[in-house]
Amino acid sequence: MGNNAKKLTLISLILMIFTSVFGFTNMPRSYYLMGYGAIPWYVLSALLFFIPYAFMMAEYGSSFKNESGGMYSWMEKSVGPKFAFMGTFMWYASYIVWMVSVSSSIWVPLSNAIFGSDVTSTWAIFGLDSTKILGLLGCMWIIFVTFIGSKGIEKITKITSIGGTFVALLNIVLLVGAVAVVVLNGGELSQPIESFSQAFVVSPNPQYQTPLMVLSFVTFAIFAFGGLEVLGGLVDQTENAEKNFPKGLVISAIVISIGYAVGIFACGMFTNWSEVLSGENVHLGNVAYVLMNNLGYQLGSAMGVTETVAIQMGNWTARFVGFSMFLALTGAFFTLTYSPLKTLISGSPKEVWPGKLGEVKNGMPINAMKAQAVIVVILILVVSFGGKGASQFFRILTLMTNVAMTIPYLFLLAAFPKFKKKQLDGEVEKAYVVYKTHSIALISALVVGLLVGFANIFAIVQPAIDGQIFDSIMMVFGPTLFGIIALLLYSNYERKYVKNKNIKNV
Repeated sequence: MGNNAKKLTLISLILMIFTSVFGFTNMPRSYYLMGYGAIPWYVLSALLFFIPYAFMMAEYGSSFKNESGGMYSWMEKSVGPKFAFMGTFMWYASYIVWMVSVSSSIWVPLSNAIFGSDVTSTWAIFGLDSTKILGLLGCMWIIFVTFIGSKGIEKITKITSIGGTFVALLNIVLLVGAVAVVVLNGGELSQPIESFSQAFVVSPNPQYQTPLMVLSFVTFAIFAFGGLEVLGGLVDQTENAEKNFPKGLVISAIVISIGYAVGIFACGMFTNWSEVLSGENVHLGNVAYVLMNNLGYQLGSAMGVTETVAIQMGNWTARFVGFSMFLALTGAFFTLTYSPLKTLISGSPKEVWPGKLGEVKNGMPINAMKAQAVIVVILILVVSFGGKGASQFFRILTLMTNVAMTIPYLFLLAAFPKFKKKQLDGEVEKAYVVYKTHSIALISALVVGLLVGFANIFAIVQPAIDGQIFDSIMMVFGPTLFGIIALLLYSNYERKYVKNKNIKNV
């Protein structure tokens, strides 16, 4: 990674941000939860979260461009090693929750790829229902991936780029297909807009009618804009960074926001919510496939083909979506079983890790990967054997992931005012500045932090109000458990090394 490396142009920077942040399944999921009413929340999240947060990450990344520890270094240099360890550990923990979710839900795209529809809810063997079967398959999957990954085989991550290409094609299929259906149907939308306020404010989903439930949806919108922490390190690799980086971020934010808004609207162009998405077998885990199956079916119907051919067109569209998503998720899984763990272990003091947990062999933290697999398996079993139906099961998994993935943002936001103070005092390099004063930095971090914090509180509290206390407990359980583990590990390290032997973490 020498200085001779080719610098990122404005266009390549925008493309990199777009591919890192934009997620295809966010659009069908949002349409399922809120209908057209999801669009204003995405615009609001872009203005109040995505753009200000992106600029903070750019400031961090440019000031600490020579630090290899990523967000650990940012927080350590701004606040201190304990805070940095807690924040990075929570960031890592969010990927554990992601693994719990994906290892159980990856069978939905596979089912679509093979059968043309989601048949996972019908899977049963030895008296176990589908959620328990999916849980056990998830356990087997994490053991398989850990076994392969611990051998140091990183070539499998090439699947990611192939999957990424297919997922990019999905966006084109969604938009072109939606327009074709509307044109062939004489300009009629499948989900009609009777009144602007009704369509874009009120959700067709009976579960998302209360103000509290609608506010909890903000977590989904924020989560859809996630992944920017990784891009903070691109500042020094960008051509004419002072001018191009902020421009790239703003253009990306506008393009991504418009992309999500158009995509959600496109879902309504060919899918009537009440007719297609109100069924018991539709849930957050399979809604993208149900919706795309419907696109193929509606396209066939609008073209005037027979019912049998239209159904086959729907099934083949779902197969394409399933195959694409299975490849993308598999590639991401192989990368994420070792990448966040490696970042955490290499960034933190080696004495933090008990026994041989911090050892790295073949470029892989093998012992830590095995321990990670055990934790993921236990969590999968807790959630899948918690006595919930498939729909509830996938809802809990998705909400757990959304909450866990947004908690690390709060650590980075909390550290930002201290970082700004050090930057203004000359203790930290002033490479790239958007927030000119400490007051502006403080207010911005506070506004974004409150938005993320309240969105999470609403997401956690809402199920409990509806009597689904298990859902709320599971959303709090993951982050709390990992927060306690992080605190115990670091307190033990402090007691043994920092205080007794006066070994400083540099």
